Amino acid sequence: MARCEVCFRHCEIPEGGRGFCGARTCRDDRVTAANYGRLTSLALDPVEKKPLARFHPGSMILSAGSYGCNLRCPFCQNYQISWSDEAFGFADRAEYISPEELADTAFSLKNRGNIGIAFTYNEPLIGWEYIRDSSKLSHEKGMLNVIVTNGTAETDVLRELAPYIDAMNIDLKGFSDRYYNEVLGGCREMVLTFIEEAVKCCHVELTTLIVPGENDSEEEMREMTAWIAGLRDGSGKITGSEIPLHISRFFPRFHMTDRAATDVRKIYRLADIAREQLKYVYTGNC
Repeated sequence: MARCEVCFRHCEIPEGGRGFCGARTCRDDRVTAANYGRLTSLALDPVEKKPLARFHPGSMILSAGSYGCNLRCPFCQNYQISWSDEAFGFADRAEYISPEELADTAFSLKNRGNIGIAFTYNEPLIGWEYIRDSSKLSHEKGMLNVIVTNGTAETDVLRELAPYIDAMNIDLKGFSDRYYNEVLGGCREMVLTFIEEAVKCCHVELTTLIVPGENDSEEEMREMTAWIAGLRDGSGKITGSEIPLHISRFFPRFHMTDRAATDVRKIYRLADIAREQLKYVYTGNC
């Protein structure tokens, strides 16, 4: 039995068992990443698809995903690899690609406009050791590294990765504890702390998916963007108003099919409200 220290759950994992995320296990009384190098997805994407609007726009990036997640968003668009019976079945089926192979593949795609590696699709931080090892090698080849994450991780994990990460897109899924606790199975406080520290380390953009009846009030958007605007960079200067925010439209999927897609007019209205505090606001899925 060993205690996992990646996120707020702090799972006590028995020998050979799995944590809540489905991707961390206990071997010889030590927690390790069972999904280390086990990739379910590998694709060359536009960097804007991450989404990153103000980080090397017009470039391509090699996107790599594994399996597992420490949240339970009922509308997950990647549930096949994040949290479902199918996702956890990848433990034995996913192809192993070593950090060296991944870095070499990324480098070989430079002639196609590739700038590096994006760890994405499932929740990458539950397998942070693979990110660390691959990103270090990628940096040595002059490539860049990106993480697309829900931000549900201890700052110790961020400190391990910070020297090798150039940009992140972090989900700030809402701004109420009720939404994080009851709908997502998460911890808003942990995400806020992670974002506060991440903006001191690298380029950060945030994404909020607007779900009808959950996180779509104008009051919540004002509260959230005021908090973002007050964030400080590594020198202590308040620079939050320059952090890009992507406001995305919800579509019914997976376990949340009880409501219609978000009204496009709602997205545009919330974006206008966000622009009262933030310089760079983008709308998605509209």
